[in-house]
Amino acid sequence: MSAFERLSGQDVSFLFFETANTPMNVGGVSVFEGGALVRADAAVDVDRIKAYIAAQLHKVPRYRHRLAYIPVENQPVWVDDERFDLDYHVRHVALPRPGNDEQLKRLAADILARPLDRSRPLWESWIVEGLPDGRFAFVTKAHHCMVDGISGVDLSAVMMSTAPRTTFARPRRWRPRPPRSGIEMLRDDVLARVRLPFTSPARAPSRDIPRSDIGQRLAAVWQTLQNGLRSAANTPLNRPLGPHRRFEWLQMDLVRIKEVKNRLGGTVNDVVLATVAGALRRFLRRRNVPVSSLDFRVAVPVNTRSAEDLHVLGNRTSVWLTSLPVSERDPRRRLAQICATTASLKRSGGAAGTDVLMRLADWAGPAGVALGVRMAERVTPYNLIVTNVPGPQFPLHLLDARLLQAYPLVPLFENQGLGIALFSYDGQLCWGLNADRDLVPDLHMLADDIEGSFVELQSAAGSTRSPQSTSRREPALLTASSRARLR
Repeated sequence: MSAFERLSGQDVSFLFFETANTPMNVGGVSVFEGGALVRADAAVDVDRIKAYIAAQLHKVPRYRHRLAYIPVENQPVWVDDERFDLDYHVRHVALPRPGNDEQLKRLAADILARPLDRSRPLWESWIVEGLPDGRFAFVTKAHHCMVDGISGVDLSAVMMSTAPRTTFARPRRWRPRPPRSGIEMLRDDVLARVRLPFTSPARAPSRDIPRSDIGQRLAAVWQTLQNGLRSAANTPLNRPLGPHRRFEWLQMDLVRIKEVKNRLGGTVNDVVLATVAGALRRFLRRRNVPVSSLDFRVAVPVNTRSAEDLHVLGNRTSVWLTSLPVSERDPRRRLAQICATTASLKRSGGAAGTDVLMRLADWAGPAGVALGVRMAERVTPYNLIVTNVPGPQFPLHLLDARLLQAYPLVPLFENQGLGIALFSYDGQLCWGLNADRDLVPDLHMLADDIEGSFVELQSAAGSTRSPQSTSRREPALLTASSRARLR
């Protein structure tokens, strides 16, 4: 086995996108029932959790890798971290008792806003105790060059099980591969390129573009370049960022999302985008932004993983760039417009253009990727990222602690003060809102706007369901301010 592995051009791009004020962290907050992991004194058995994580790490070898660089072209590669220290990566913190969700949100915002140390494996997990009702939380983050939303879900599947468990195997002994010198890595990399002159080393040959699709792909590339060279609208959300963040969340019953989809048409993701469009219409109007002719554009990541990529870390995503109908007052028409747009993107292979450009980035090397990143930052082709990751629709457990909710986080790029990520799990849709602390001081109001926008869609669909969930979980449409009062 090679002692190093190249990062793909897409992975490398996230290293260049990162600045002191734009850490490229993906992750979020997972809340668990305590089970036997919470002792009688309400403390979490951190040592047992660490021992369990150590026993699972052989399944995700990337989590013991650090960055190194091939000389001359400065190509980043993964190598074994010969000084790997699990205690550095798995940390423990307690909320001031009695803890609550608002404290957890503030703590998570602070943890997730800190850049990761590039001299070590690019991930951290923080065990948080002090929540009421015997709950505890994980705040996790990993660098975007290492994982995307889909591979992050795969990691959760590795670390958790579908049934409670109380025993686990002892950790396997791990020996890091001896480090290679820069000259040796350069020699091996040149030889690999000579052997595979027409194939990206970061992509399997089976993923090469079929000849029959070349015309469609070229058209998609041209459309992507046109969209990418057109700057998005200037809004109060799109200003230079500071180093601090706010993190807010909410949840909805997935059954009710699907009911709207079944009655009005489209997909779950179409309903999500229509909900976001209605929420931003409310939010921007409250900021006195004229929305009647506003071209508010979103980037929607699209999974491009093949079957053989399902359990491979790294990035395998493309992007749709599209406008949200924030000028439309009627929720039914908002959804219809979004359905028409996404259907057109699917027919035209809208995600293929970005995918081809990512393949070209593999060929161009770090210098070409850096130039592309600088151009993207200068143009700023979209206002907001909205990413929706499907998860398992059954309970997961960390040992015998049941996962209750998982609120995801998407990083903020330069001049993009808000990011929205969603994760569906066990019959619920969990929303994670990440925002610049100063640009969006009223992030909790946006959460209320999202809830209100979905109520509009429910009414338009003629839903007979109660606005509040009847499940054992917290009412899905309870406002953020109401939740604070209840606590």
